[in-house]
Amino acid sequence: MKKKVLFGIFGVVAVLLALVMYASQQVRATPGEKSARLAGDELIPNPVGSVNHAITIRRPPGDVWPWLVQMGAGRAGWYSYDFVDNGGHTSAERIVPEYQKIEVGAVYPALPGVREVFVVAQYEREKSLVLAWRLPSGKYQTTWCFTLEPLEKEQTRLIVRGRVAADYHPYGLPQWIALPAGGMAHFVMERKQLMGIARRAESVPGR
Repeated sequence: MKKKVLFGIFGVVAVLLALVMYASQQVRATPGEKSARLAGDELIPNPVGSVNHAITIRRPPGDVWPWLVQMGAGRAGWYSYDFVDNGGHTSAERIVPEYQKIEVGAVYPALPGVREVFVVAQYEREKSLVLAWRLPSGKYQTTWCFTLEPLEKEQTRLIVRGRVAADYHPYGLPQWIALPAGGMAHFVMERKQLMGIARRAESVPGR
């Protein structure tokens, strides 16, 4: 009986690991993408943590860009798990004209009703969007870069990079807990977000 239980546990663990590995393959950044210098890297030149994910979208950068511009809780959503970061409201399935204006300093709420955390630090239309969280001192605590790389056959490689600076202690957690926990949370939410952006961009007719 004990052997059957152990085999059952090992089987479940093996399946979960296989699912995680399969999921990570879908949004895995290449070694070149991980080492490439992206917009916003200079804002946190020596990060204590960095995560990179990417996905290929069967649309040109110009058709993907509008989905990035309108992000934010209470706006078009984050295209991830809406019950976590959008108050349970479904992220937009269309381009929302009223959220297409972008400017440095604009707030992209992390959660509904929150008027802080992510602001537009810099952007280059149809190429890159850098969101950041700054401390009251003005120091950059985190950056979140979305880069659009054009590919052949009217396709786009969407590369996302998150970086955190020293003294990163969300919710007062010690850094040795915050970094791995944050990395796992980022992977779970980012995978859903990237796949959500790709699905939306590919299903809506181009401009």
